Amino acid sequence: MTQTLFMKETTTAVNTPQSATAATILTARGVHKSYGSLQVLQEVSLTAAAGEFIAITGQSGAGKSTLLHILGGLDRPDRGQVSLAGQDLFALSAKKHLRFRNSHIGFVFQFHHLLPEFTALENVCMPLWIKGIKKQTAQKQAQQVLERVGLSHRADHKPGALSGGEQQRVAIARALVNQPPVIFADEPTGNLDSETAATIHRLFLDLRAQYNLTFIVVTHNEQLAAIADRVLHMKDGML
Repeated sequence: MTQTLFMKETTTAVNTPQSATAATILTARGVHKSYGSLQVLQEVSLTAAAGEFIAITGQSGAGKSTLLHILGGLDRPDRGQVSLAGQDLFALSAKKHLRFRNSHIGFVFQFHHLLPEFTALENVCMPLWIKGIKKQTAQKQAQQVLERVGLSHRADHKPGALSGGEQQRVAIARALVNQPPVIFADEPTGNLDSETAATIHRLFLDLRAQYNLTFIVVTHNEQLAAIADRVLHMKDGML
């Protein structure tokens, strides 16, 4: 696969950041979000450098997933700004927003969200097909990414025939296939046993090193948080 990838906060330095002098890839300023009378996010601001690995921790209900969805453009803040690769995510038209998200952002969820009627290869092809890549070219690229995550031999299997760890690796391949600069992951090892989770953690580090990916991960897993460059703790909608 060709490599083309280019706070008011409580911060715990865990490892030496790979990209301590790297350019800022993501900036969020003054992000607020409420659902009715429930205020979920309050004045959240953060920055992430290219190639940085950030873990966001905190109790359930603290606002972690809501923040991740806003940073990744899946949800809109009530007010505040999110800029990714120099682009204000919420200044785009709906169509341009979808295109930008498809090419610049990868998402990995706790429950995989694979399409059960499609094979692993077809699931990984989806972002490429949405982008308009021809079928044969998309399949070749998807096969290369499946090989990178160690699942090329399972390409023709549907999700129901895969283990939980294999399904998550397919989801990671799907997030990676368009070579986005940022990967967002929401409890990516929450449903996995400790050995399988450790394999996914190592894979994240390998992919970060190979493609200079920025990872922003919401997690309760102490081992996953321990490999991050920074750990940001969220409480009552604030970092």
